[in-house]
Amino acid sequence: MFGREFPIEAEVVQLQSFSGHADADEILRWMSAGPAPEMTYLTHGEPVTADTLRFRVEHELGRSVRVPEHLESVYLDRPR
Repeated sequence: MFGREFPIEAEVVQLQSFSGHADADEILRWMSAGPAPEMTYLTHGEPVTADTLRFRVEHELGRSVRVPEHLESVYLDRPR
């Protein structure tokens, strides 16, 4: 990242059957199949589109979700 290497402290998985360009209905269906995380951060797409998806995730799935601001840093704690 920015020319520096960082250790990955997570499992990295490539989903073969999930389109990187899925529509919102597909994304909601996929998200609803698993357990809800403490917070979901939407970081892809144009701001208006991301905010529309944020609203749907919040209201249709009842999940905590945010679209971070441009250049905002979000610090994630390690699981205890």
